[in-house]
Formats: sequence, C-alpha cells, structure tokens
Amino acid sequence: MLEAVFDKIDQNAQLYTTWLQELCRQPSVAAQNRGMAETAALVARLLEAVGARAERVPTAGFPVVYGELQQGAPGARTLAFYNHYDVQPEDPLEAWDSPPFAAEIRGGHLYARGAADNKGNLAARLAAVHAYRQVGALPVNLKFIVEGEEEIGSPNIAAFAAAHPDKVRADGCVWEFGYKNPDGQLQVSLGVKGMCYVELRVRGANTDLHSANAAVVENPAWRLVWALATLKGTDERVLIEGFYDRVLPPSAEEVALLDEMAYNEAETLEQLGLGSFLGGRTGRDLKEALVFGPTCTICGLSAGYSGPGTKTVLPATASAKLDFRLVPDQDPHEVLAALRRHLDARGFGDIEVTPYSLEHPAKTDLGAPLIETVLAQARRVYGREATVNRLSPGTGPMYPLCQAQGVPAVSFGVGHAGSNNHAPNENIALQDFIDGIKMVAAVIHGFGAA
Repeated sequence: MLEAVFDKIDQNAQLYTTWLQELCRQPSVAAQNRGMAETAALVARLLEAVGARAERVPTAGFPVVYGELQQGAPGARTLAFYNHYDVQPEDPLEAWDSPPFAAEIRGGHLYARGAADNKGNLAARLAAVHAYRQVGALPVNLKFIVEGEEEIGSPNIAAFAAAHPDKVRADGCVWEFGYKNPDGQLQVSLGVKGMCYVELRVRGANTDLHSANAAVVENPAWRLVWALATLKGTDERVLIEGFYDRVLPPSAEEVALLDEMAYNEAETLEQLGLGSFLGGRTGRDLKEALVFGPTCTICGLSAGYSGPGTKTVLPATASAKLDFRLVPDQDPHEVLAALRRHLDARGFGDIEVTPYSLEHPAKTDLGAPLIETVLAQARRVYGREATVNRLSPGTGPMYPLCQAQGVPAVSFGVGHAGSNNHAPNENIALQDFIDGIKMVAAVIHGFGAA
C-alpha cells in the first residue's frame, strides 16, 4: 500500500507545492502580531481539507490550532504532530533576493520566510495525510498541535497542555523540525536543549546627555559591559555559580551516538566562512559541545547612538538580550535565580533582569518504539541511514507537550544545511519537500503496523 501512497504523492506534487506557497505567502510574525489570525484560519482550513476536525483553542496569546483524525482501528496507536504557524521577522529586507513572502521558486528551491521553519514541515505532514487517505484508511489516529508562539518562546503552550491533557495524549509525537547534513544525510533528533532567555537593562540619568557629562555621570553602557564580562570567561566557561551543577554527562549509549553522528566539519566551516570552530574544537569534543554543552550567548546589545556619522551622547539606558541554552537536567527557573544572585553579589543589584522564555530541556528515551520506526522508514525513503542527534542544539516546548506527558518525540523534516532559518533567503528544496511528505507517510504506515 505504501508504494501506492508514494505514487499519489508524486501525482499531487503540484497541489502540495501550492499549499506550501499559500502558507508561506501569508505573513505570520508573532513578535509583531502580524497576520496571526489569518494564518490560524488558514491552518484550520487546511486541516479540514485533509479530513481533520479542526478547532482554534484560545490561549492567553495566539490560539493553538488543533486537528484530530480518529480513524485507526480499535486499539490503534495515536501519533501526534507538533508544528507552529508563526515565523521570525523577515529583517533585513535588503538582504533578500526575492520578497520574503513571495514564495518564489527558482533553481528547484522555494524561497520564503517560514519555508523551512516551520511551514514546509507543516505542509508536508498535511500532504502526507491527504495522500494516504486517498489510497486507503489511516492505520493510526492522528493529532495536530500547531501553535502560534514558538518563535517568541511558547509562553502559553505549557498552560495549553495542562488545560487539555486529552489533546496532547499520544503514543508518539513527530516534532516540528528537521534538516539534512551538508552531504545530504537526513538528521533525526531525539530531544531539544532548554532555554533561559532574558533581557538585562541598566538605567542612568532620566535622559540622554551630552557626552561631556561622562566625567561626572555614570554611563549605563559601561556598567552593562562590566556586568556582562562577569558572566563568562575567555575560555567560554559560564561563571555563574551553580550553572553546571545539574548538567548530566552523556551516558555510554549517548557517547556511542556521538561517535556515529555525522558532522562534516570541513563543509560546515566552508559554508559559514570560518577557519575553525570555537576553541579549536574538532571530532568528538566538537560534537559533544554542540549536543551536550550549555551556553551563554549575547544575542543583542542596545545603547546610545549607532547610526551613521557621530553623535557625542551619554545614553540614559543600556540593554542586552541573552540566551542560555540548557541541557538535561538544568532548570531554567533555577538558572534565572542564579543569574540574579550572581549580579547582586557583584554589585549589580540595580540591573533589571526580565525573563522572556523559560523552557526545560527534553530528550526521548532511546528505547522508544517511535525511534525505531523513524530510523527504519528513513532507510526506506532515502536509501541510507539517518544520522541521529541525541539533542538538537535548538530549543522548543518539547518538555511540557511530550516528556512531561510521557510522550516520546522524534524530529525530522524537509530542511537542508543551507535553509537559512531565521535569516534572509530562507528556503527548502522542492525535492526535499516531496521526499519529506513520503517520509511522513512512511512513518504513519510503520507506526501503525508496529
């Protein structure tokens, strides 16, 4: 039967590409509340088009679009899909080769904000269900959980999961994202890092001043820089007391996965225009840092004047946005509290700390049946083994939706190494999109038969 589903996917390739273009042409920037209601309605309509019962579940922010197909035989497994319909802002516009919401196709690639993150994966999953149902009955029950706030830290998804346990209950979940390595090998991820995202703000005088006043008035920008310098050493080690206390070292099984994990260092460095990785890391040390290493990153700095020419100003405020990527078993709330204590102990008690995103790290047990199904179907669809990442270096709300509910989660998708997520000219290859639809259909088939 699965070969007939694959044939149907090939026959419907243009239709599914049209669905993807329709999604990508609809702006949905959660950070700016732009196009969100329209996109939620579009996702609900597409869910209904593939036979799902769809509803928009209100939250304190943007709604979760939920879809359900209860069509498996009695006792059939339930497979959930988690995706998001919001996208990152498209800036800087001048760096795009085509308008970011035009969904232009050229050279076998579709270019648009959200093409890889995350509308391409959402469209592929909808298309797989559509094609499968055109050929025969689904062997599993399906749930779609499509949120609108992932790109702003998923502030309301934990409350959604707590309020609707029936909607998140499943035997397995296919998580939102996935990519190919530079050599074209499919990546399968079994977890995500956590996140503590904060803004630090220093306030000085009640207005910007002429910089001549710097002799007698404190500069918030300097104070911020001095505070930031206490957070991490030049060896890249985070200096916040207790930061590493709950970091779990990788198990023997996880070390073995690291050794098997494909990571083409030369191609990655060439693609990034770099001569070496941080600290000169290479081999297992590099992969262990990428997968199991927590981080502290300055994401942005703001103070005073940064336009063209000069302006001799002493800024009234200075701010920095930081993210801490966390690994099991770090707790983002504990990290936030430790950051506050660290600043206070060094005389920076006046610096305001505003949390934006606090997400737990999550990983799926290596014995979960869904993992075996995904790896087997990857061999079937792509004709080669997938590479397994124990934890994605990225972050998402996997813990409250999956691990906290006892639901194993596995990630794979339609992106590639040059998809430019969160950057200008975001894109996916159309062949990867079609292959990704087949991969989803194969997982539905295999999970139902297991």
